[in-house]
Amino acid sequence: MFRTPLCDKLASSGAVIGTYAGAETALTFGDPRREFGALRSSCGVYDLGWRAKLVVTGSDRNRWLNGMVTNNVRDLALNRGNYNFILSPQGRILGDCYIYNRGEHYIVDTEVSQVETIKSLFDRYIIMDDVEVTDLTDKLTSIAVHGPRAADVLKKAGFEGLDADPMELCDVTWRGIGLSVTRMASEEFLTYELWSSPQNTAAIWDAVVEAGAMPAGMEALELFRVAAGVPRYGRDIRERDLPQETEQTYALHFSKGCYVGQEIVERIRSRGQVHRTFTGFQIEGPPPAPGTKIQIAGNDVGEITSAASVPSSDAERTLALGYIRREHSQPGTKVEVSGVRATVAAIPFAEAKALSGVEQ
Repeated sequence: MFRTPLCDKLASSGAVIGTYAGAETALTFGDPRREFGALRSSCGVYDLGWRAKLVVTGSDRNRWLNGMVTNNVRDLALNRGNYNFILSPQGRILGDCYIYNRGEHYIVDTEVSQVETIKSLFDRYIIMDDVEVTDLTDKLTSIAVHGPRAADVLKKAGFEGLDADPMELCDVTWRGIGLSVTRMASEEFLTYELWSSPQNTAAIWDAVVEAGAMPAGMEALELFRVAAGVPRYGRDIRERDLPQETEQTYALHFSKGCYVGQEIVERIRSRGQVHRTFTGFQIEGPPPAPGTKIQIAGNDVGEITSAASVPSSDAERTLALGYIRREHSQPGTKVEVSGVRATVAAIPFAEAKALSGVEQ
């Protein structure tokens, strides 16, 4: 089992260690709900060592990589990135990743749990191309600083590059250490990533905590992920799913040219819609297990993929993510899950927006 570079340090500070996204890291620092509160209303810091980094080099890398993924990476400006799916020829989703153009190479950022599959897929399609894919996960790791006060905390800790556009990777120097800073694309939930070599990550972590960020584990991150309506590959996005069903349309580019699975994506677009869609649910009961059916009048109309009991300002609410037939996907539609009442809800959930300090 892959162990993140920060794992031993976090364990020595009292974190409960477990597996997340194919890596051992901190699950909690003792109170996941308090950690979640920092992520939604103040500032939290968490280990991103479970994110893998692949580097794509070679003179054919622009054309080749653009033909492997669903978004337009060929025309990315220097140090800019975007979100992508990797598809089978039948249009099914085999993985997801962020890709950044670094000039002489691309960086592919994905989960450790996906890296073996993605690298194998990439290697399979390198035939006569001048392309090489290298796994640099053991040489490049990261942490996330997240929440409405994230920029203030990072400035207090002495970091620069915070004014960059979303999905722009900026190289900076901090206390003589070279690292890169990027900001995720969401305008509603502020997240900075600090990329560095493993030997420098502990010092960066300590500085951010000293500046006011609360250490948070993956249990708190999962609470926030569900509340924010963000799907994860392997849980909410599976190999049987089609790209348009996931509602992650920012992963798709419809005029960049051919890529693996493009024919199916274009066929769906030309027909107008898919039969089911990814959305949120508020459930009047405990969190159901993934795979639990959603019903209307005793008929199956969808399934739950993720669920959590999420702290709210007045009580805990059961929020869930999943798929439902499109004709029943209107927010406010009443359904049943495990025999209890539930309601289709737009995502991100209103509770998450309010609790993260975003005006509605």
